[in-house]
Amino acid sequence: MSPALPWPREWARDRSDRPVWFHAGSNLSLDFHGDPVAARLTVFSDGNHHMALAETLRAFLDRHPAVGDIFYATTPPAVLVQALTAGGFSLGNLFLSVRPQVFISPAPVLDGVVAGGHMTAHVPFMQSRGNVLLVRAGNPLAIRDARDLVRPEVRLFLSNPQTEKASYEVYAATLARFAKAFDIRFDFLDGPSERVVYGERIHHREAPQALHDGRVDAAVLYFHLALRYTRIFPGCFEMVPLEGGGDPEPVRREENILTDYHLGLVGDGGEWGARLRDFLQGDRVTEIYRHHGLSRPI
Repeated sequence: MSPALPWPREWARDRSDRPVWFHAGSNLSLDFHGDPVAARLTVFSDGNHHMALAETLRAFLDRHPAVGDIFYATTPPAVLVQALTAGGFSLGNLFLSVRPQVFISPAPVLDGVVAGGHMTAHVPFMQSRGNVLLVRAGNPLAIRDARDLVRPEVRLFLSNPQTEKASYEVYAATLARFAKAFDIRFDFLDGPSERVVYGERIHHREAPQALHDGRVDAAVLYFHLALRYTRIFPGCFEMVPLEGGGDPEPVRREENILTDYHLGLVGDGGEWGARLRDFLQGDRVTEIYRHHGLSRPI
């Protein structure tokens, strides 16, 4: 197996001068960030735009150093909803009793948070720019668009339909629309297939690792995730548009489904929640998210 990809640190408050301990095979926590003891602000967010959120929270902390630190989690939404309901979550033998002041996720997820009595309302925040294929650098199988996925030698990565239902449904529906547009059939979506590798729990970490390990040849991903991997792992990956053509950024067409992200305060948001909510709606955050491949909803 190839070594684990060297993921960068994503703290809101830099602690690079402190000891760091982890073991990729048993004790590695990439989607829980910051110091829950020192933090006066906690954020729960789906993880698919974690790179933009990291830069955003650093900017907020720079503006409001009295926050001390921001603890934030970027797992699939279902995990965070369960943690909110239970009053915390376990990381192996470590239990964290944390409650967020701000929750970011697709609108249907936050509808459930509202129904559960934890939130009164939520508002639009950001929107994806569609989905692409990620392949290894050099594109060894010469995959040029969605039609190449029907080739029997191409192995595909998809997020898990049970543990990451939100992203899987976006990817599967996008592939189904392109299949119709190109008059082809993706038989591997009809049931178990040796040509499809499904993630286990957190595809925004698992997809690039599966490609890096050589277990798959392409992964269907949000454009902003694929963009992130080409930036932080130079020389490892490249993007292929599902519709074909030279520009890796997806062309706006109805086959390529967009994802909307909303945000809301949990309870009254505490001391800092409302200030973060207002900051998230400002121009500085628009610029940060645009750099990372997302946009404000139209």
